[in-house]
Amino acid sequence: MSGRAGLVVTGLGVVAPTGTGVARHWAATLAGRGGIGPITRFDASGYPVRLAGEVRGFDANEHMATKLVRQTDRWTQFALCAAEAALRDAGAHPSQEPGLDEYDMAVVTASSSAGNEFGQAELGRLWSRGPEHVTAFQSIAWFYAATTGQTSIRFGMRGPCGVVATEQAGGLDALAQARRVVRAGARLVVTGGTEAPLSPYALVCQLSTGMLSRSDDPETAYLPFDPRANGYAPGEGGAVLVVEDERSARERGAARCYGRITGYGATFDPRPGSGGEPGLRRAAALALADAGLSPKEVDVVFADAAGVPELDRAETDALVALFGPRGVPVTAPKTMTGRLYAGGAALDVATALLSVRDGVIPPSINVRPSPDIPLDLVTEARPGPVRTALVLARGFGGFNAAVVVGAP
Repeated sequence: MSGRAGLVVTGLGVVAPTGTGVARHWAATLAGRGGIGPITRFDASGYPVRLAGEVRGFDANEHMATKLVRQTDRWTQFALCAAEAALRDAGAHPSQEPGLDEYDMAVVTASSSAGNEFGQAELGRLWSRGPEHVTAFQSIAWFYAATTGQTSIRFGMRGPCGVVATEQAGGLDALAQARRVVRAGARLVVTGGTEAPLSPYALVCQLSTGMLSRSDDPETAYLPFDPRANGYAPGEGGAVLVVEDERSARERGAARCYGRITGYGATFDPRPGSGGEPGLRRAAALALADAGLSPKEVDVVFADAAGVPELDRAETDALVALFGPRGVPVTAPKTMTGRLYAGGAALDVATALLSVRDGVIPPSINVRPSPDIPLDLVTEARPGPVRTALVLARGFGGFNAAVVVGAP
């Protein structure tokens, strides 16, 4: 998949613990204002994990009809809000751009936890009150493809639609699938990912990985590449992007171009215990080769940043092998939001595009890296030319993905 055929990002929508809306998210990110705090979606006092990155003050009724709110889970509501914002940002909302044919527009999203909160509520009613109290929407609202379907319906997009389920890597894999769809003839694709994994059932599912931080202090709950690392804080939210063929975007007079998606690579880790090298370095190398770039042309890496010591070591080894010791600035702004699973990598891409736009690298907060860690970890906003960013993501179970974004 050569990156030379232009795919541009013309619209962004963000719903995140750092803020709803691109401007709020970006301002909070540059200021290093964290969004991790006590879980308020339910009483988490009896759970070993009590902190998360929540989207505060989000009222779905402000963004869509009450009927649709009743039919959808929170993760889909996040995506619909972000898609609305992204389409308006791109000047491609159906109400603004009636000339776009419905079969020329597509939707590709990523999902990991899907509609757990909706599903748990419906099953609770089934057990406590009987089947007549379960709505028909239980059959679809929990489903991992619900966001793609609801977005397609709401905005009248009938081109090739799909969903990717590769956990945290999904936000990047969805972008790659969107690129394939554009190359197959679609003019515009709504893509990205959101998550809402902060319900009792969803949290218990996440606890099974053994990777969540048990810290009760927001400043120590998520410390990737730090000797104090003890796991990660989960989070909710994500980002939606509008991507288009570069020529098509120019022809319709797109209002803006945040940047280009120039390279992508994906790998799968070898079987545990086999002695094989984890696939992250190779995914990054494939993405750079796809973009036609050398490592020295990368201005910043947005790290996967698991916050789990052995995974952080593996990512450090991959970055050193590719760039050399302290060979490139590395940042993990997700330290402000927690890991958002399929929404996390999509939000990283949106943040990387804003970094390119404004020429500043956002910080990793609360992290005090050891002098022995051979990374140039950015812990305060760092101005400077940012023409090319590499975004990395790993999904639980062995997925690795990398995307290169560049200036328009």
